[in-house]
Amino acid sequence: MFTGIVEEIGVVEAIDLADQDARLRVRGPLVVSDARVGDSIAVSGVCLTVTDLPGDGTFTADVMPETLRRTALGEAVVGSGVNLERALAVGGRYGGHVVQGHVDGVGTVARRAPGPRWDDVEIDVDPAVARYVAEKGSVAVAGVSLTVTHVGDTSFGVSLIPTTLAATTLGSLEVGARVNIEVDVLAKYTERLLATSGGAR
Repeated sequence: MFTGIVEEIGVVEAIDLADQDARLRVRGPLVVSDARVGDSIAVSGVCLTVTDLPGDGTFTADVMPETLRRTALGEAVVGSGVNLERALAVGGRYGGHVVQGHVDGVGTVARRAPGPRWDDVEIDVDPAVARYVAEKGSVAVAGVSLTVTHVGDTSFGVSLIPTTLAATTLGSLEVGARVNIEVDVLAKYTERLLATSGGAR
């Protein structure tokens, strides 16, 4: 489990493409400082398993065809910046919200309006994703835990504070950029429980 509090911005150093899957090598000195093979690291919101630790500040992870199809990682190139977060340690600070690293969809930055000390960002998403987003609720954008400022049928808004702008890849996102979206898992469980109990219409 993750919390959506990014620990560092990593860099994709290599992408080895096979027939359908890929192997990524990502530089992230902080997240690999205590990592072991088999650990989980969220890469821009996608939970990946560490498969190799060369000892040079990088880690390698395999990316399956399903992940390439359903997330923005399929569009990553060498040199791409990625948000990195280690899995939450027992007893660790819980500063964001419950983030599983299971991407629900890919959104597109539709509008960006700079403020005095923050940026307001509008993100277009599929209606099937937007239905789970609530005003003042939580959403993970590229692995970053954010509070929703407003929501529509096919979009939602967030505000990026100076720390978020400086410490994550969201600071450099341009209009048209595609980002991984994970909605609050509590919304999905609530819908499922209502459906199975006959309460959903």
